[in-house]
Order: sequence, then structure tokens, then C-alpha cells
Amino acid sequence: MTKLIIQIPCYNEAESLPLTLSQLPREVPGVDLVEWLVIDDGSEDDTAQVALAHGVDHLARHKGHLGLARAFETGLDKALQLGADIIVNTDADNQYRAEDIPALVAPILSGEADLVVGERPISEIEHFSWSKKRLQQLGSWVVRRMSRTSVRDAPSGFRAMSREAANRLNVLGFYTYTLETLIQAGHSYMAVKSVPIRINKPLRPSRLFSNPVSYVWKSLVTMIRIYITYSPFRGFALPGLVFLSLGGLLFLRYAYFLVQGAGKGHVQSVIVGALFLGAGGALFVVSLIVDLISANRKLLEKLNLRITSLETEIASLGKAPPIPPDKHAAAGSEPVPK
Repeated sequence: MTKLIIQIPCYNEAESLPLTLSQLPREVPGVDLVEWLVIDDGSEDDTAQVALAHGVDHLARHKGHLGLARAFETGLDKALQLGADIIVNTDADNQYRAEDIPALVAPILSGEADLVVGERPISEIEHFSWSKKRLQQLGSWVVRRMSRTSVRDAPSGFRAMSREAANRLNVLGFYTYTLETLIQAGHSYMAVKSVPIRINKPLRPSRLFSNPVSYVWKSLVTMIRIYITYSPFRGFALPGLVFLSLGGLLFLRYAYFLVQGAGKGHVQSVIVGALFLGAGGALFVVSLIVDLISANRKLLEKLNLRITSLETEIASLGKAPPIPPDKHAAAGSEPVPK
């Protein structure tokens, strides 16, 4: 039996959640069972009560507001414990059309993809400003280069993933999961695919993109951090090569003037060149160290995958596995009354 769980991370979404839930399907072609999961990220309104009143099957709650990335991760953990074979993530503000969920899960059902991202028609979205469209397109291009995937709408939160993909994804940041998980999936050699989707008219302004400068900065920091995490040797060795090259050029410059008999007035080239060579050498040493750490991280990820898979198997037998100690402080869950 194939089980699909549609998860919705929420923070103060009591007003928009009823409309979003009313659009969700209870039947999807190729799927035997469809269930809904709401993750209440420490909302200060009646989000949890509204979710229960509108028929959600499962509710997970954070004691405080931890951010979208943490809510997304809590949803994956809960969905896996509930025995989900496929997980669809969507937004609580009804941005994405629920009618496109079958198209989103189809590549997973056919075995073509592990992770499927809904591609919005960015250039045609009327409420996106010119600058926002350009930033979205530029950011997606950068993520494609960094993740080695072909996803054209990297910030899209409307995505589906197989149980194996959800087991392998680890969300490290607090701001957003979209860019991070794409880079991680690409470097983990998952099959990633995009499908065209449609969107609805906005119910409220975006909370992530309210400040373009802050959005770009946080996204850039996230991309660099995750890229270095999954390509540490290249992340440190390439800057090291640049510094070594600059240092070598400065030494050659000094040698040229020295041969011309004017070396006395260009000693600063030697000093700056030595600094560049020292920095480049240090970065190369660091690149070797972090590459060894990366190998250890891959082993830990394999171990975590096996543990998570075992927990999922236990959950499928009707015995919910215990939540790790560090997550007791972050999240709680409660059964939905039938």
C-alpha cells in the first residue's frame, strides 16, 4: 500500500489555513492512502485548533517559533514515523494549486525521481516585481550550478520526495530549507526533477521575501555554507589556488625588476606575495582537513539513514519510535481525535 502524506508547515496561519486545506486532495492516482499533516511552528493564533477543525489527520507542534526550516524537518520526521512512502510539502498560504499534486508525485511513483520540485512560471507572476523575478532567476541559476541539478525554481517550497530521499535529507539551517536541500540532494546523487505547476493569487505578502537585501544575504550565506559542507575540498582549495597564484605573480614581478636592477624599490611585492603564498598554503592544508571531515560526515549520514529507516520500519508495525532527546525540546505531537 502506497501512503502519501501532505505536510504543511504553519506559523500564525489561522486565516489562510481553511482555504488551503479545502483544496487538498484525499485521492491521488497511484496512491492508496492520502493523509494531511500540519506542523504548528509555535503559532500565537489558533492555527492548531483551525487545523483540527478542518480535518487534518496529524498535528505536530513546536513549543516556540523555530523557523520554517525546523518546521519542515519536523514534518519529515513525523511523516516518516507515520509510514509515509511519499511526502508532499506545500505552503499554508495557498500559494500553490493543490490540483498539481498528482503531477508532482508522478515522477516518484514511476521511479524517475527521488525529489520533485514544482516550477512556478516566475516571469508570468503578476504580483512579483521586476527585481524579485530577476533575483529568483539569478538565485536559481546559482543553485543549479552549486547543486549540479536542473531545477529552474530553486526557492519553490512545493515539492515531493520519496521516503528514501526524506530519510537522507538533513536540514542544518533555520532560515529556509529549499536551497539547502537541493544542494544536498544534488551532491548526494539523488534523482531531482522539476515539473511545471500553477499558483493562486496571494493571500498575504511573503514573509521570507519582505526584505530583498536580507533575503539575498541569508540565501547567499545558506548556499555557501551548504556548498562547503558537501564540497569542502573545492570550497577551500580553489581560493587557496587563487592566493598561491597571486603570490607567485608578485614574486615573478619582483624577480623581473630585480633582473632589471630595480629590485630595491619593489620589496613590498615580496612581502605581499609572501602573505598570499602563506594564505594559499594554509587554505590548502584546511582543504585536506575538511575533506577528511567530510568523509566522516558521509559515514555518519549512512548511519543516520539506517537508524531512520529502522525507526520507520518500527513505526510501520504500529510502534512509534521514541523522539531523540534533542527534539523533545523542539517539537511535540498529538493525536487527532476521530
